[in-house]
Amino acid sequence: MAIISSKKQPQEPNKQPKSHETQVTAKPDILQPEAAVDEGKQEESIRPHRFADYIGQKDLKDVLEIAIKAAQSRSEVLDHLLLYGPPGLGKTTMAMILASEMGVNYKITSAPALERPRDIVGLLVNLKPGDVLFIDEIHRLSRMTEEILYPAMEDYRLDITVGKGSSARIRSIPLSKFTLVGATTRVGALTSPLRDRFGLVQKLRFYEVEEMTQIIQRTAQLLQTPMTKDGATEIARRSRGTPRIGNRLLRRVRDYAEVKKSGEINETVAAEALQLFQVDPCGLDWTDRKMLSVIIEQFNGGPVGLETIAAATGEDTQTIEEVYEPYLMQIGYLSRTPRGRTATKAAYKHLGFTPPNEQMSLL
Repeated sequence: MAIISSKKQPQEPNKQPKSHETQVTAKPDILQPEAAVDEGKQEESIRPHRFADYIGQKDLKDVLEIAIKAAQSRSEVLDHLLLYGPPGLGKTTMAMILASEMGVNYKITSAPALERPRDIVGLLVNLKPGDVLFIDEIHRLSRMTEEILYPAMEDYRLDITVGKGSSARIRSIPLSKFTLVGATTRVGALTSPLRDRFGLVQKLRFYEVEEMTQIIQRTAQLLQTPMTKDGATEIARRSRGTPRIGNRLLRRVRDYAEVKKSGEINETVAAEALQLFQVDPCGLDWTDRKMLSVIIEQFNGGPVGLETIAAATGEDTQTIEEVYEPYLMQIGYLSRTPRGRTATKAAYKHLGFTPPNEQMSLL
């Protein structure tokens, strides 16, 4: 079970090093573990730890700041919180900030890791008063695990069945008052009993270009990468309004600048690097453009069925439906109809094709 805790584990003074650690020490020229540890700490430091450092999501921050101050003034725990929205917008970071602002510890896990009832039971009984328990992809909880969470969320108790058959009895174990923060990309997949037990239900929206520019500038500063504002804006325009994508593109541009160029990352260097990685000014990658080109060239712009697109592009239907289609629909390049998918006029113009109505007017 994958669990991340904010509480540092104590080191045993007389504990012997593991075998692989001994080998690394004996051959420092082959591996450099110290550098790897420093790199990991640097990447972890990219996440903001306070609302003051969190860029964007102003409405959400205002709501949560009010809820935190109200809970602290009453000496109560924060209501259970459900965060939903596309991946990469900062749901996990927001849970860590909540714990930091409340001055409590947090534990992070994911729903697929809670396979058996004892997994969630072990987490709940070890929570301290006020702790934050973050469950990612909470819509994937098993039915039995979800049933255990109901009394834990409402009454802070754990109902356990002891014994079997006619001798079975239910024993209730009191739990410390805690805050459950659930994150999901599919809020509609949650059952109503679970969704209704959250006191706060908030959506994370995509980031504007100006907000993404500030996020990339902040990340570049933390990574000690010299960058101009124009360079950050160039990366921000291609980030699809998602910090995770923006930070990933920044690392690739940093690699390109270190190898091919010298000096700071400006607009020209960023554009050259992203062109090399086949990310165009609208944030479309090679697969996005291939999908639109197939619809336009082979099927006259559509409508065309999802399975037909998958066969023509070599991608599976689930990947197209969950990874590529949402962004293409958000920017107005693709539309769904009862008969299938169609490419819009904006998609024609972006790829350099003439829209159908303009073709008719020319004739």
